[in-house]
Amino acid sequence: MDLIKQYITQSITAASNNLRLNSQQIEVVALLREVIIRSDDLEGDIKRMKRVTEFSTLAIRLNEIYNYLAGRVDILKLSDQFKIHSGGLIKDLTNMLETVTPPLFKAAANKLNLLDKPKSTMGMSGSFSSDNNSVVNIDLSKRKSSDEILERQSESIKEKLIFDDEKEDDEILFQNYEKTVLEPIKPLDTFLKKISPDELYIDELDAFVKKINANAELSDKIGFEIIGNMHKIIANALLLIKVRNLMPGKDTIVSLRACLIVIVAVVKGKEVDITNYLNKAEEFGKRLKMIKVRNE
Repeated sequence: MDLIKQYITQSITAASNNLRLNSQQIEVVALLREVIIRSDDLEGDIKRMKRVTEFSTLAIRLNEIYNYLAGRVDILKLSDQFKIHSGGLIKDLTNMLETVTPPLFKAAANKLNLLDKPKSTMGMSGSFSSDNNSVVNIDLSKRKSSDEILERQSESIKEKLIFDDEKEDDEILFQNYEKTVLEPIKPLDTFLKKISPDELYIDELDAFVKKINANAELSDKIGFEIIGNMHKIIANALLLIKVRNLMPGKDTIVSLRACLIVIVAVVKGKEVDITNYLNKAEEFGKRLKMIKVRNE
């Protein structure tokens, strides 16, 4: 991917990280990044996007960024300019996400043939497939292809802090991100069903804490703030349970499972409203911080 695409997609990622997005909005951001990544004529595609109501305001901003990058760029000032550009995108991205759903985005993009291009990475086709997987008892039957999320993640790690040197091992690790993050979810869900104040299964608990902390660090490194936060809440809760500052009662288990549901829904790009789960998980995280304060 050339520098202009890297810069613009990373600007969009930085802007979206400042927003509290639901699962549908996350998917729209992923589709927008996909359009830019796939484009064979980025300048022309952005100009055509300006003629479509759903994209017009955001496209004007993207066009300004493109023109800046296409000119003579002062490398020493590029970092500061990146902050300005990504900050400017926040309002335009917010306005688009308030009205544009994934189906509307795809319909508008297809009018311009923005999505009718073969993907250049990971052997994926341009179609949007579906299957019927469900995890931790949430209705996720209408899942979008996880390839979309994986491509978004794969490009994101390449773009992370564009002035830093990339390590080959990082990209290899990142291509397995979805598998790595989802692997402990179902076993942990099963573990939560059997744990009790009388039997904590300390060895298993410690193993889960280690895995969850590792996945929290990986998510933070890639830039997935929501997923990283969910992992941190889970790890903190398990540690508090271990030292018996938090009892694994019904409310605790339900809150932990809410974290699991958010992780699965976001990683797999599920078309479900996870607002209630996200709110419950975040409130649980706040309660955990209060427990820590009381015991310090």
